Amino acid sequence: MVTVASNNTAGGDCSRPRMRTGHTAIMSRCADCGAERCDELFETLLALDHSRQEPWGPLHGVVAPCYFLQHSARSADSSWSVYWSMLRAYLAGGTAALDAMTNQLRALNSHRKGGLGPESVADVPVKSPPLHGFVVTIAEVAVDGTFPAEGYEDRVREWAEATAAAWRD
Repeated sequence: MVTVASNNTAGGDCSRPRMRTGHTAIMSRCADCGAERCDELFETLLALDHSRQEPWGPLHGVVAPCYFLQHSARSADSSWSVYWSMLRAYLAGGTAALDAMTNQLRALNSHRKGGLGPESVADVPVKSPPLHGFVVTIAEVAVDGTFPAEGYEDRVREWAEATAAAWRD
């Protein structure tokens, strides 16, 4: 009998299973966000985002920051303040503010601008997991793993709010 158990190491990959024989299937929670199968869910969400269809595509600029802020060990140091800028823009002004921030980031990332990122963001939390974990993760946004369109925008807003709140607590 072959079963799957997921690795659960700090900063590790929670969805890449290792095979064992003679054991019951074990699915452990991600050491970063606390969800099960978060990497698999993120891959599914990215496929929906890149379809550019409503409601998924327009919210890519906030779901990627939510995911990487909840997985700080996987996000590049140079991206940390960018993720916070995008999250804060969305929370302050919704998709219109997020679109404006995305356009600004695209312009700054141009080779004509030397690939510069946004100016430093004030009050960016230290790049480490928050003390109290996350109330909402990608698993809640996914519902049954399919990221249903109905209620998706509300679930993303809850995820964004919970991600930001984790560092305030």
